Amino acid sequence: MSNPASIISPETLPKPRGTLTFDRSLAELTWLRVGGPADVLFQPQDVEDLQDFLRDLPPQIEVFPMGVGSNLIVRDGGIRAVVIRLGRGFNGIEIDGETVTAGAAALDAHVARRAAAAGVDLTFLRTIPGAIGGAVAMNAGCYGRYMADVFQSARFVTREGALITLSAEDLAFEYRNSAMPEGGVLVDAVLKGPMGEPVELEGRMAEQLKKRDETQPTKDRTAGSTFRNPAGFSSTGKADDVHDLKAWKVIDDAGMRGARLGGAVMNEMHSNFLTNAGGATAADLEGLGEEVRKKVFKNSSIELVWEIKRIGEPAS
Repeated sequence: MSNPASIISPETLPKPRGTLTFDRSLAELTWLRVGGPADVLFQPQDVEDLQDFLRDLPPQIEVFPMGVGSNLIVRDGGIRAVVIRLGRGFNGIEIDGETVTAGAAALDAHVARRAAAAGVDLTFLRTIPGAIGGAVAMNAGCYGRYMADVFQSARFVTREGALITLSAEDLAFEYRNSAMPEGGVLVDAVLKGPMGEPVELEGRMAEQLKKRDETQPTKDRTAGSTFRNPAGFSSTGKADDVHDLKAWKVIDDAGMRGARLGGAVMNEMHSNFLTNAGGATAADLEGLGEEVRKKVFKNSSIELVWEIKRIGEPAS
């Protein structure tokens, strides 16, 4: 992102009802706890506030929608943009029969629990870190189910401030990806899951949590899976397209489990979890990830693709 700092100032920005914070450190807003500041952090009060702000924002100023920072490295030099972070007003959950409407800021785990209590099976969301907006953008999934399997529609505020509805066809879900329009913000999504008995669904989620805690470093400072599995979905994002090759296996085969750079480490418990073991910089984390990619390619001719999003500028 390359907005000249001079064009982002209190004088050049609209005056929203929500909160504008200039030169806002983003490190504490990410799970990895690294990174520099955003030129501006905007927390809109509601959908209309977001629409008005984006409509009146000078078109040369870039925006970056940020969720709960669960799958993000902010580089040490920060972001030359308006970072938009949704909070209260965007985290509601409404259930009508087998249909669940969730705000983009609603945590995946909360949606899964609320849906299960109403007899709607969205249990796969229970162990996915982050919020619904990011889950749609990434076509998040586990245990053989993905957002593409339950997604019905979503509302999205465009960079010009229009409120539009997106279909599954619009988003063209693929493995760990969707065709989100550039420069705007997803505000809520409608999901539809099969019905089930609440007690059974709660039990299934408990088993999933147990399995996750036994196999993943949930107590460590990570951003979830670092790299996509080398072979995933052919095109549709459906579970029956999955292949068996896992990123952790090719990382292990390249001898990179436990590899370190500064305060960054490829976790000993699960080698596809890039970890801030204490005092890591964003450069440490990204640099170690790139070293892993090089070693894996040299060892197996497989090119790992980042699942963690990296954004911003390196430290000057």
